[in-house]
Amino acid sequence: MNDRPFLLKPFPASAALPDLKISTNITRRFNTLIVRYNLTGPLEELVIPKLSDRPARTNKLWEETCLELFLAPDNSDHYWEFNLSPAGHWNIYHFRSYRKGMREEPAFTSLPFIVSRQQDTFRLSLEIGMDKIIPADQTLNVGVSAVIKSIYGELTYWALIHTGTEADFHRRDTFIIEL
Repeated sequence: MNDRPFLLKPFPASAALPDLKISTNITRRFNTLIVRYNLTGPLEELVIPKLSDRPARTNKLWEETCLELFLAPDNSDHYWEFNLSPAGHWNIYHFRSYRKGMREEPAFTSLPFIVSRQQDTFRLSLEIGMDKIIPADQTLNVGVSAVIKSIYGELTYWALIHTGTEADFHRRDTFIIEL
């Protein structure tokens, strides 16, 4: 399948960072998912931690700058949340249904991804072999999102679409990409 580009939008009630742009590209080849995030704009106004020498599975990454990916089998209640820190830390959670039954996904013991930074661009690229959790012939519903922390301590919430009165990346009606 070809590369599909998307632009994330800030949640309307967030303290906007007007010059920040977050774009993503998603590709599914057989049962490998390739996701690329690009943040462009005034990065000096964002909290983007330096890459750790020891990236590790870590909880509560969404309390800081965190790039997120949600995967759900079509016509199913269960889904996975992938959290990626610019520092290289990560976690994957499996949910039985909307915000229920959250547990770390044991099928993954590492989640290596590549980060790069220039003056006004931050990039994160992830390639996920999904054979451990999803059959190759399974249609996926995908949501892409980001929590961005400013140097002033404010969090902003970015997603493909916002459908509720509060920023909520777990809502299935925000998993709008079908692969």
